[in-house]
Amino acid sequence: MLLTLLAGLVAYSVLAYLVLPAFWTRYEHHKGLAGLPMVTRTAQGIPGDPINVALIGDERELLCAMNAAGWLPADPITFRSSIKIAGSVLLDRAYKDAPVSNLFYLGRREDYAFEKPDGTSAGRRHHVRVWKVVGLANRPVFIGAVTFDKGVGVSHFTGAITHHIDADIDAERNLLAADLKKAGMVSAEEGVPGVGPSFTAKNGAGDRYYTDGEVKILHLSQTCPTPSEPSTANASPPASNWKDEIRRRITDALKS
Repeated sequence: MLLTLLAGLVAYSVLAYLVLPAFWTRYEHHKGLAGLPMVTRTAQGIPGDPINVALIGDERELLCAMNAAGWLPADPITFRSSIKIAGSVLLDRAYKDAPVSNLFYLGRREDYAFEKPDGTSAGRRHHVRVWKVVGLANRPVFIGAVTFDKGVGVSHFTGAITHHIDADIDAERNLLAADLKKAGMVSAEEGVPGVGPSFTAKNGAGDRYYTDGEVKILHLSQTCPTPSEPSTANASPPASNWKDEIRRRITDALKS
């Protein structure tokens, strides 16, 4: 078992760090992303969650698409919402649009945050923060960090009370994409390199995460609220599919 895992890690590393970078020079369709940082920051300047999704569309299209997909806008952080989320976690009460802590990208906090409850309380939820950046393909673009809050605890770095995330952030990225596509809100999908592959990275609370390091780009429907045609995906290089399969097997081994 150990030898198989080590062999998989070696094969994954060769594909992810040597082979695929050469392939992606042909498949990189949005050069504008290449010069942008791919990690958010906490208010203390600690590296936070990585950027792993980009939603191409304006504010109206973004809000409509997320609503159609069942992801709710998070409440702003106020004294009242802070008390309410504390009660939700401690007493296991529903709070479907609970606030999320701020993260910063290029010096400013998120423009929007959306969440999808998992269970009753706000302790467990799927959520994404998005920031508007320079447009791609002559349309606005929101880049985001998608993660899953699995419970409440204290930061490993600062000791502050915070949510802890599940390590498999790619699963969350893929869930958001699947929900948007199921709602008919995606006209096209593609992937580009992001923060890079890692099995040992940590976010601003000290939580470990693993990722293939790619950003999933989703072109939102411009005909909202009418569902768009079935989405299309630009073909990835064959080596990318091999890498994804190796990574899936390694991830399953880590979880077990």
